[in-house]
Amino acid sequence: MQPQKMYSLFKCWIILMLVVGCHSHPTDVRQENHLPAIWPDYTGVTIPVGIAPLNFAMLDDAFETVDVTVMGSKAGSLHANGSYADFDVDEWHHLLESNRGGHLTFTVCAEKDGEWTQYRDFQVFVSREEMDAWGITYRLIPPSYEIFSKMGLYQRCLSNFEETALIENSQIPGMCINCHTANRTNPDQYVWHVRGQHGATVVNTKGSEEMLKATNEGIGGSMVYPYWHPGGRYCAFSTNQTSQMFHTSGKKRIEVYDYASDVFIYDTQTHTILKDTLTMRQMWAETTPAFSPDGHWLYFTTAHRQAYPVDYDKEKYSLCRVAFDAKTGHLGQQVDTLINTAATGKSVTWPRPSYDGRYIMYTQVDYGYFSIWHPEADLWLLDIQTGETRRMAEVNSLRAESLHNWTPNSRWFLFTSRRDDGLYTRVYFSSLDANGKATKPFLLPQRNPKEYYRESFYSFNTPDFSSRPIVPHARELGRQIESDKRVDKIGIIETTSK
Repeated sequence: MQPQKMYSLFKCWIILMLVVGCHSHPTDVRQENHLPAIWPDYTGVTIPVGIAPLNFAMLDDAFETVDVTVMGSKAGSLHANGSYADFDVDEWHHLLESNRGGHLTFTVCAEKDGEWTQYRDFQVFVSREEMDAWGITYRLIPPSYEIFSKMGLYQRCLSNFEETALIENSQIPGMCINCHTANRTNPDQYVWHVRGQHGATVVNTKGSEEMLKATNEGIGGSMVYPYWHPGGRYCAFSTNQTSQMFHTSGKKRIEVYDYASDVFIYDTQTHTILKDTLTMRQMWAETTPAFSPDGHWLYFTTAHRQAYPVDYDKEKYSLCRVAFDAKTGHLGQQVDTLINTAATGKSVTWPRPSYDGRYIMYTQVDYGYFSIWHPEADLWLLDIQTGETRRMAEVNSLRAESLHNWTPNSRWFLFTSRRDDGLYTRVYFSSLDANGKATKPFLLPQRNPKEYYRESFYSFNTPDFSSRPIVPHARELGRQIESDKRVDKIGIIETTSK
């Protein structure tokens, strides 16, 4: 066959493929004076410059084609046409940058049964405030109770849809990978935990990785719920003897509670555990520690011990704090109660101070502290300057909200929510204005969100922001974990406070 004839056939084939791949365009459009029912619901949200495109589909699967035009209030426009709105990443970023501090107007037309409908325009607001983060880290885990299959720790770039595995349990078969925690979003310093035959607490400080024993007799259990001191030398943990039970009726499936829990501090320089009776009291359960951004305070939650499992719903945690001296590694002599369950009748969990020192965001539940299984779990905001606290009605839903964290500039925060289906926790983002009011949350963008979230059988767990990407070295990590090499000599310093 002659080259020219081959070229002509190839050209015809390309044109045919393009025609077949094209979707229809709006004709004879019927007007509707209500907002389009899209998923995810991005109507009226506020987003930062640099976020990945807010791709979406019509909520009703019967719609075959969606045609979307986006106009910037200051400059620029975008167009998408297909089974879902799939915006070009580079064009999207250029449009956001051109409309910083302005808004985008979305015009949506959708086709069903050969008929087109145009809906009322909606707006998305482009914040002047940077998100100040490269991406996020999280654990993906199936929402199981007794067994688990594939799970892992991952990082995701927020400006596009790229996800990278940091480590998966395929590298360490049969073991459970737990909660990656960086120091104020710094990827150079982090800690995470492995449970199983070769369990370990993995502590990384400035590229130097050490493997601690998974359990330590000196603290009576594992090192969990870590939170770094801003100076980087210390890391607070709690040790928890956790158990679970199942509900036979009602909206709740499972209850997680502790037979015992205490808070302590690990000194990474001296390999010493700092124990103090103020945070390790008999007949009291202390957990979920967090340092203040200036490092002068250690926050934690505490509850009076109950008879388990009979009185599981009577255990209610208060939010407390105690002074901390980074020079000596010692706690102060007095515990202050910031939110008292005796006054609220509720329970506090997961306190997370904003890095500017203004707020503490926490989750409030009816009882206990394991909030992801509590549909009533809501985010609350404590103003440290005024002492006032309020329920964040603008971000809460009728299902569980929890596991929140801040960006370094304290202008944005993320949290997990089960608002979509009540089964899977997913990551949402919001921002705070100068008065502490939050914007409407938006779901973590995906290239094809309806397909991604419908086909995924994994929940997002303990997400946090990351200022830079982590360079994965899963193979080497796997070898270290499967070995028996551990830091053996961990000292214990005990302080008895009045």
